[in-house]
Amino acid sequence: MSKNFGQLIRQARKDKGYSQRELAKLLGLDFTYLSKLENERAQYAPKEEIIRGLARHLDLDEEELVFLAGRVPQQDEDILKEHYKSMPTLFRRMRENPEFARRVLQEASKAENQEK
Repeated sequence: MSKNFGQLIRQARKDKGYSQRELAKLLGLDFTYLSKLENERAQYAPKEEIIRGLARHLDLDEEELVFLAGRVPQQDEDILKEHYKSMPTLFRRMRENPEFARRVLQEASKAENQEK
């Protein structure tokens, strides 16, 4: 089972040996906010720079953590805005047709691996 954003950062924080207070101080956050993030009780997703800071301090993939937090990285948001009219159709097709979604994601992964 995949972890959610809060579970992932909590486990990574513990693996690194940070207390909530220590990590929050490194990030310039109140430790109570970090606790809310870890327990999925924050009222909104953290700002992208906070997510990226968490990723850097916890050795997590920044882009994946941004998506897992429910945010879209700025450069990807720009692409979505550019093609906003077709996005609802794409997401609806992916939701309604798991095979289509699997193929789209497989092709995206294949293209990303070829770029590396």
